Amino acid sequence: MLDHLFLTVADTGRAVAFYVRVLPVLGIDRRLDYDGSQGPPGHPDLKGFGADGRVFFWLRQGQPAPEAVHVGFAATSTAKVDAAFAAALDAGATVIHPPGAQHHYDPRYYAAQVRDLDGYSLEFVHKPWQHGA
Repeated sequence: MLDHLFLTVADTGRAVAFYVRVLPVLGIDRRLDYDGSQGPPGHPDLKGFGADGRVFFWLRQGQPAPEAVHVGFAATSTAKVDAAFAAALDAGATVIHPPGAQHHYDPRYYAAQVRDLDGYSLEFVHKPWQHGA
């Protein structure tokens, strides 16, 4: 099971502003900032997001590598996929593919995909057999 992910962004303030608008739609409503000076030498400052008592999605300042990462966020319904897609567009994301069934994976696989402000591919996905009916 995955515990956490660091995503390197060009401007953490801009990225935090984007994700604060998008992730709460999916129930990811916890925020935590970590001061890198509290860790070992060279540890970066981190901006975290999470839910249910956990922080699992972290942003750090640096050189983005959007071709290296695709992040899929689970949604509890197709309506949540649609809402996250709309929130992402409103926050400045660009469309990769609009919400809809992804029959090449499974007829029940419903998703939308965008590029965030650093060019990372984000997918909002509802798989009813995994993410609830």
